[in-house]
Amino acid sequence: MAEGLRERKKRQTRQHISDVATGLFLERGFDAVTIAEIADAADVSVNTVYNYFPAKEDLFFDRSAGVVDRLPRYVRGREVGESAARSVLRQFTAEVEAVSPTVGLLAGYDRFMRVIQGSHALKARLWYLQQEVVEQVENVLREETGAAADDPLPTLVGGQLAWVQGTLMGFVGRRMMAGREVAEVSREALVLLDEMEDLLSERVLNYAVRPAP
Repeated sequence: MAEGLRERKKRQTRQHISDVATGLFLERGFDAVTIAEIADAADVSVNTVYNYFPAKEDLFFDRSAGVVDRLPRYVRGREVGESAARSVLRQFTAEVEAVSPTVGLLAGYDRFMRVIQGSHALKARLWYLQQEVVEQVENVLREETGAAADDPLPTLVGGQLAWVQGTLMGFVGRRMMAGREVAEVSREALVLLDEMEDLLSERVLNYAVRPAP
């Protein structure tokens, strides 16, 4: 269904507020910027900002849904005969080879990471998002395999897949903050993915294989 005028205006307003806030955070740091200052710079009311973003951390991590649901999407997107872990590794490898900004491979990502490093509130929110990732991928593994509620394997395998994502993103972030070139970080991240695959047990690598229809 086509997006209506009202929905489009709301989406554009939300994006405008987010863009303004991101610019201020990158310039001055997360903790130094107030919601009132964001509202003033975006030419909206404070209430409008809160209508779209219940907390200031939501303004910084406004695209966090894409990170939280990435592993479930990768698991659901596995091919016939492919396990959950191999699907995750394959799709992360494709993102890194494509030098995709979705894995932090873009100029300026170091500035984003430095803002997080400079704020206890953002580090706390990032930890919470990482726990959400674990929970979501566990749920989809349980759903995809039909595992019983007391079966520990979805929890254990989900934790390993979340480790792959968290380790990759942390590696890229640290390399970018060290001033490395994007293409160089991409090559190093491909080696890292191979090493992580070597560390995963066969039980993890062969869990939740998609059967033929």
